Amino acid sequence: MNKSITAFLSVIVLLSIAACTAPESQPIAPTPTLPNIIIPTPPSCTSIPVQPTPGPDSPSIIPPVSETDHTRGPEDAIVTVLYYGDYQDVRSGLFEETINRIRTEHPEDIRAVTRVFPLLSVDDKAALAAQAVEAAAEQGKFWEMHDLLYAQQENWIALSVEDFEQWVTAQASALEMNVSQFESDLKREDIVLKVQQAWEEGQKIGLPGVPLVLINGQIYGGPRDYNSLNDIVRLIALGKRQFACPPMTVQANKQYIATLHTEKGDVVIQLFADKAPVTVNSFLFLVRNGWYDDVTFHRVIPELFAQTGDPSGTGKGNPGYYVITEINPTIKFDKPGMVAMVNSGPDTSGSQFFITYAAAPQFDGKYTIFGEVLSGMEVLESLTPRDAQPGTDTPPGDKLLGIEIEEK
Repeated sequence: MNKSITAFLSVIVLLSIAACTAPESQPIAPTPTLPNIIIPTPPSCTSIPVQPTPGPDSPSIIPPVSETDHTRGPEDAIVTVLYYGDYQDVRSGLFEETINRIRTEHPEDIRAVTRVFPLLSVDDKAALAAQAVEAAAEQGKFWEMHDLLYAQQENWIALSVEDFEQWVTAQASALEMNVSQFESDLKREDIVLKVQQAWEEGQKIGLPGVPLVLINGQIYGGPRDYNSLNDIVRLIALGKRQFACPPMTVQANKQYIATLHTEKGDVVIQLFADKAPVTVNSFLFLVRNGWYDDVTFHRVIPELFAQTGDPSGTGKGNPGYYVITEINPTIKFDKPGMVAMVNSGPDTSGSQFFITYAAAPQFDGKYTIFGEVLSGMEVLESLTPRDAQPGTDTPPGDKLLGIEIEEK
């Protein structure tokens, strides 16, 4: 019982005892009435607050993107990755390979901005390599030389400074540049000074090393492998599609049949609108808004369940809100084909759902069961097993192409 209520009741008991033992000549104090206690009901749906992406005027120790930067990708991309690198640094080369792979996969969603931070005190050819890129830029070949130096690191990072100068001059010729101009520009005073200033400015800012990565203006210190960065891009992109809590339109006296069209065939599901109305209402809303179109079965564990419902394909996405967990004691995970919402704790169901391959009593009382399979278990059992792990490449999963709803 709530402590404040307990204390209040104790006062009433003491006053009642005092009234019973009071002398007849003294007035009896009226017994106070207990106020109505209102226990608030948690909302059936809660929108998830999202911190806005920093704008160009947000305070930062890192200079904002400007016209002097070298960029690839649309200016209005939803994700801007700015990174400092050193052409002789192997980790910078690996990151360059990763970011190019992600750009290829998300050409409209990502803008890549590269800046040089030559580690003059560590790498003997850092300055000359950066000067080579600037010299190439004088002939409109910045990206060609930039890409070449990173792609062919293993061919030149062990060379002496003198041998590297000959090697990079030969590459300028292969890139169909004016070799005489390139050789002249390579050690031109203003270009040498520009590279030196890049080193000094990086030290002044306090850059800890390379590659230093910023995502939408914020320094990123997490894993820099392809899967981790690709997940971030996908989740940021998903944010543009999210919703506020949907209106309650489901009718408990109606039957709703959902047909899941997958790459392997159709799965037909009966929805429990009478037993989990809030969850079914959210599911129907998302279906009608195309949320489940072209979505991967991102987790398929044989003999346990198949999971989908996250358009980002990461297993971390949500529709922008959470709905309550609706536990109905009359339905359990006591057979194959039970359909339930994923959650990360009570009242955190979003859009992801799973379908069991067998009885799973360990899930009872933890997840909202909002439907069961009427037909198509053989389709579910044919899905490619998949369980993505951080830092590892996972083969593509089978697709949920879309969902069709029939009302009766």
